[in-house]
Amino acid sequence: MSTDEAQEPADSAAEPELSVADFLEDIAPGQVVAIRGLAYQISTSYGRGTVFRAPDLQLHCPSEQCNGLRFFRNLSEEKHHLDHKSYTHFYVTYTCSNCRKFEKTYSLAAILSGKADFSGQVYKFGELPPFGPPVPSRLIKLIGPDRDTFLSGRRCENQGLGIGAFVYYRRVIENQKNRILGEIIKICEKIKAPAEKIATLKAAIEETQFSRALDMAKDAMPESLLIDGHSPIQLLHSALSEGVHALTDAQCLELAGSIRVVLGELSERITQALKDEAELSKALSHLMHFKRDLTTK
Repeated sequence: MSTDEAQEPADSAAEPELSVADFLEDIAPGQVVAIRGLAYQISTSYGRGTVFRAPDLQLHCPSEQCNGLRFFRNLSEEKHHLDHKSYTHFYVTYTCSNCRKFEKTYSLAAILSGKADFSGQVYKFGELPPFGPPVPSRLIKLIGPDRDTFLSGRRCENQGLGIGAFVYYRRVIENQKNRILGEIIKICEKIKAPAEKIATLKAAIEETQFSRALDMAKDAMPESLLIDGHSPIQLLHSALSEGVHALTDAQCLELAGSIRVVLGELSERITQALKDEAELSKALSHLMHFKRDLTTK
């Protein structure tokens, strides 16, 4: 994008509705957005200046100390002066105010509208770490070796590239089909699920045709893994059975988002089910040893 001259947003007559915080937190890179309260005035030795407003943000901090939503602040004393004649290009770095270790950097271009309310337009070239909600660590653990492929799909989804996101997510599930089914078998064995269900899941692992393998496994899910009463494997099978060439990019984007959400929820439920079983086994072992100790006294 050329930022030498101001670019009008889609509805230039409308009053800007987004604040700087809204823009930085929620808007993906690659578009010009009208912003209210984009700047504020300061006094300098040369007179009054208008500088970019860098408000506190609420972002996810992945550090071990935080691992959740935290306030981020721009701790730099550097001021980025804006005007209404041309775009100003600059970086803004935010630091987690809790752990004070994790940082988020934005690459921006901004221009004022010339109005007294300090509204204007901002373009986000990019951000590091990349835009989008964090990928749950449990999901990363579930897909294992295909972490980078999944993250490529996530970047495509963030940028609105539906076909790319769909293809990457499908590849991850195809490659890690046996790993996912293996985790489901562990749960079935621990809860002593019917032998025929376990046999079906093992047969699905041996099946080399991806679509047929998912179709075989869809009805063999333990109840603890069902999502609102639906088999996650069946949901994934329904989404992935669609031919990418028969869909629009918008349809692929919607399907890709659904695949990611279901896969993430499945990873959470698998982890929780194995954790619950481990805690139950530990509790039973403790009670049995406690009872045995009492009888020997």
